[in-house]
Amino acid sequence: MKKRIGFYPRVRTEGGGRGVVSQSGAVLLVETARKSGLDTAISQALAPWRKARAVHDPGKILLDVALAVALGGDCLADVGTLRAEPTVFGPVASDPTVSRLVDTLAAGGKRVVAALRTARAEVRERVWQLAGETAPDADGQVTVDIDGVLVLAHSEKQDATATWKKTFGHHPLMGFVDHGCGGSGEPVVGLLRPGNAGSNTASDHIEAARLALAQLPKRYRRGRQTLIRCDSGGGTHEFVAWLAQRGRWLSYSVGMTITDAIHQAVSKVPETAWTPAIEPDGEIRDGAWVAEIDAGSNCLTGWPKGIRLIVRKERPHPGAQLRFTDADGMRLTCFATNTKNIPIAELELRHRQRARAEDRIRAARATGLRNLPLHDAAQNQIWLEIVQIALDLLAWMPMLALTGAARLWEPRRLRLRLFSAAAQLITTGRRRILRLAKHWPWTGVITDALDRLEALPNPG
Repeated sequence: MKKRIGFYPRVRTEGGGRGVVSQSGAVLLVETARKSGLDTAISQALAPWRKARAVHDPGKILLDVALAVALGGDCLADVGTLRAEPTVFGPVASDPTVSRLVDTLAAGGKRVVAALRTARAEVRERVWQLAGETAPDADGQVTVDIDGVLVLAHSEKQDATATWKKTFGHHPLMGFVDHGCGGSGEPVVGLLRPGNAGSNTASDHIEAARLALAQLPKRYRRGRQTLIRCDSGGGTHEFVAWLAQRGRWLSYSVGMTITDAIHQAVSKVPETAWTPAIEPDGEIRDGAWVAEIDAGSNCLTGWPKGIRLIVRKERPHPGAQLRFTDADGMRLTCFATNTKNIPIAELELRHRQRARAEDRIRAARATGLRNLPLHDAAQNQIWLEIVQIALDLLAWMPMLALTGAARLWEPRRLRLRLFSAAAQLITTGRRRILRLAKHWPWTGVITDALDRLEALPNPG
């Protein structure tokens, strides 16, 4: 009897294997692109930039890069992982061809970006219709979260400057549609900005909100059924006035900076006016209370009509340091909203759930937004659009094909459990079949998801 040495069995490796497909679980993303019509929409959008007698379709090239990013790539050259598996991804352009296309699209400027955004908006509406009860607008409401992201740069790139956190890079402004507690979220705007762009720049927030609304189905581009949420970076007179403009009628929940006027108003709130804060399950949140500042307070002078200022006080966590804006040992935060006929505790919970945008940002960093790999700002704006397409696929696939806890999986877990699954390629007759490993714990999740995608109607 031989004694095993070490914790793991010893295996020998050799090249030359055939009939094996790595990352076969990526067919989930391929089928999502096909069933949603994303492949056709992007191809049509980029048709004006296709050169005569070109072998590769620009839309296919761009979608291939987005698929590579969705699978964990962080540069254009990572499209080579798709090129190695033609049975799953078809013919993939060479690295020089991909680079030349990005240069061409960057030279196209705003026309290219507008064409891509229009295509994504059309596909988004179809995906929401296919999703039905699992769509983010299933309850007739849509929530858009806007937040800034710091992207570090480790070399000299156009518009890379010192940031407010004393780092060096860019400061894009992102927007995500919240899928609620039962799902993730999808990007609807990516506004590339220099690293020194301010957090309270009203013009940037207005532009981001305008682009985000253009990504929604037409019925949600104005009206109270659409909620815009952001942190105190959007708490400016100009941005709130734009949201509340007559004819737009949007709902908003905007974080506000604690000023001296607000601090004085909070000190005048009677103890009987404070209401216990609540948790998502309806239980009382220990050590937290909310109250509404009187509409006639001086701190609301000059703000749009109908604005409500709601303040929250909470005992700091053990070891947390108090800020100069805190009072009586309690941490103070506040936000403005124009929503009526809802208890202030529920409004405060709704605003607190804006923290889900941080999850979306973490997923974006893990999906190509860890850095901007190109030099010119126009090139990096194309990269930002590619990242958003990748995030769209990573949000639409679970929404259309996954159920239960799997719908909440973030990109890293999707890659590890689903996309990285290997399979054996079987050719029978004129059909090619991927036979997934029987012992893989999530083979059933993959096959069930593919069955759900197959049952969806084809676009057009």
